[in-house]
Amino acid sequence: MPKENSTGIPAHEEILVPGVHAYAQRSLRAGDSAEFRVSSDTPFDLTVVRTASGDEVASLQEREPEVQPIHPGSYVHIEGGFGGRQFEELSVECWVRRWSSEERQGLVTACDGDQGFGLFVSRRGWIEFLLGSRRVAHAPLPIRKWRHVALVWNGKIAEIFLDGAFQGSWRQVGSIDPGTTPIRLGASGADGRASEFLDGDIAMPAVYDRALSAAEVQARYEAKGLAAPSRSAIACWPLDEGSTHRVRDMSGTHHGAIVNRGTRMIGGPSFEADRVPRYGDYDPVMDSERGHGLRLASDDLYDCRWDATHSIRIPADSKPGVYTGRFAFRRGGRRLRYDVTFLVRRRQGRAKAPILMLCSTNTWQAYSATPFAVNSLEPFWETNGQENAHERAPAYCCYRNHASGQPTYAIGMKLPWPVAGPEVVFSRNTENLHYSHLMRGEIFAHRWLEENGYAYDVASDHDLHRDPSQLEGYRVLVINGHSEYWSAEAYHAVDAFLRSGGAVVVMSGNTMFWRVSFDEDGTAMECRKHGVDIGGRLGADVGEIYHSHDGRRGSLMRFCGLPAWEVLGLECIGWWPIDTEHFGTYEVVTEDHFLFQAPEPVGLRQGETFGSAPGGGPPLVGGHESDVRPSLIRAITRQRQDSFPVPGDPPGIVPLAQIVDKRRRGIDYFGKWEPLEHGVYAEMTYWERPQGGKVFHTGCIAGGWALSADPKMQALMRNALHHFGVPREA
Repeated sequence: MPKENSTGIPAHEEILVPGVHAYAQRSLRAGDSAEFRVSSDTPFDLTVVRTASGDEVASLQEREPEVQPIHPGSYVHIEGGFGGRQFEELSVECWVRRWSSEERQGLVTACDGDQGFGLFVSRRGWIEFLLGSRRVAHAPLPIRKWRHVALVWNGKIAEIFLDGAFQGSWRQVGSIDPGTTPIRLGASGADGRASEFLDGDIAMPAVYDRALSAAEVQARYEAKGLAAPSRSAIACWPLDEGSTHRVRDMSGTHHGAIVNRGTRMIGGPSFEADRVPRYGDYDPVMDSERGHGLRLASDDLYDCRWDATHSIRIPADSKPGVYTGRFAFRRGGRRLRYDVTFLVRRRQGRAKAPILMLCSTNTWQAYSATPFAVNSLEPFWETNGQENAHERAPAYCCYRNHASGQPTYAIGMKLPWPVAGPEVVFSRNTENLHYSHLMRGEIFAHRWLEENGYAYDVASDHDLHRDPSQLEGYRVLVINGHSEYWSAEAYHAVDAFLRSGGAVVVMSGNTMFWRVSFDEDGTAMECRKHGVDIGGRLGADVGEIYHSHDGRRGSLMRFCGLPAWEVLGLECIGWWPIDTEHFGTYEVVTEDHFLFQAPEPVGLRQGETFGSAPGGGPPLVGGHESDVRPSLIRAITRQRQDSFPVPGDPPGIVPLAQIVDKRRRGIDYFGKWEPLEHGVYAEMTYWERPQGGKVFHTGCIAGGWALSADPKMQALMRNALHHFGVPREA
């Protein structure tokens, strides 16, 4: 019987995904090797290029590729099972809240096929059990409702209880021998491999080597998963470990580990997540009625665990920047290309450039809905991704729930992310706009800096999260593109950089909007979004927005004690359709500001517009998502919350230009869409912060896009960089 596959996890049902799929480290230093982990069923050529310049770094040919399987599905694995113990009596209990019933799903099992015992959700959502033979008790388990399930066997009669109530009995004689089959919580076993994964939440599973009485079963139900068995069970897993992947057995014997992460901080059957106040001071640690649930999903996957198939050294003298591994191949008679994006940072020991470009990799990650998309030349990616290459391949992200409806609270970082490719756009071809809000949208600013003689280094959002001190020594931090998802560590790093006298240029909109955190090993990014009207996940109740890493509130940064305006001066006011009708240009409101005058006269007067290509067409600066001063958000906010007063403008901030359209709606401070009576949906500002530091903010995702084409914005940016002490290379 297999115990482990080549990936290092216990033997697990696998899926072979057709096509070419690959990933590498998200960020590495010049001089290091990019380790490409490739699964391919067709020969290919691989070329590595620096994306902004197109310079080729290396290339190779692969004529004998291999397909590497994926192993989705989360569960708790306890190796060795019950050590060959035979059972003459047995009881199994757990709380379950299922999310689907399309397939049979394991709850608490020690079986391989029909060998051993187990408690299941049947294909149609009934209770099923294995005890010598399989039986289905026609006791329904409703979707998204906690139910206590108990199987009791006294050596002669097996009984099923639901919520403490007797449901039926079956004759069953003879001992039960599960051998050393692993115990699995939230899965079963077949042919020695984990299978039949639970799409649901599980709490307080326990196994006894005796038959519980009806009164004991009733007492276990009434305990609501908050108390361990009063009489010792041979195994009980309270699932209260916090963020660790380890799972302890209260008997001290049958400890386990979660495979494929699962989701902690769910709360148990005693907890009503929808009753937690959105704006109160709720602390999950202090809630004695919260309990502990573990959410599992048959499509959970955060690390492919693929072998590195190709290692390409990035020369030590390579310029920092965004790089692309380009796979060229033929499939179905068509020439296709597959791109793998990664960052190359400055080599160790090399002097820092004046500018650090922060790439919005958290946002690229958040939109990565179909990591195993069908190979295609289609550049348009919706928030739901593209067609999946395999019907059972994971396809969830911050904008798309798991296949069975569980809200997405984490995204894997050791998976392919083709959505971050250099050709990916977010506008349909019919609009003739060719707009992008992910990696392609950011590369315009990289090219402009390079073409104009400004040296820069790069860092990913995760790089900054892991090492906040890396900002020391830079003159300017550039926050570029769709910089929507931020960790507390990165937020505080930018504030500290400014307080020390640094300067920040923001060419971003919807900036610092959602809070994220990361697994310690960099496997997953966690983000718990509440509020479907503003992009929150359906089914994500307020009580579940607390992160597993620290127990702290998640969702909007402004309600996590991390408001964007306190660091950068502006807050997001909304988002709109992606078409030329909804893209605008800036109108000057403070023509005498020194950034319009020196050292280079920009040549703009009060009321004049800028922020487009010559002639007024795309690229256009204002559209999709944008930021304004807090006072403009307060002006459309009708509601009030004592816990979160609506702020006014930070002292000293100066509006330089605005984009106005009174036909729009915007989101108020609490995420409610309201008429935009003042019409200002984007602002460009300059702020010398009283607490230290200077911020030049363009307020729009497309800031860098417009910079690539508009001479007025280019002159304005040169003035800002000059004022911040950034020299141009000879």
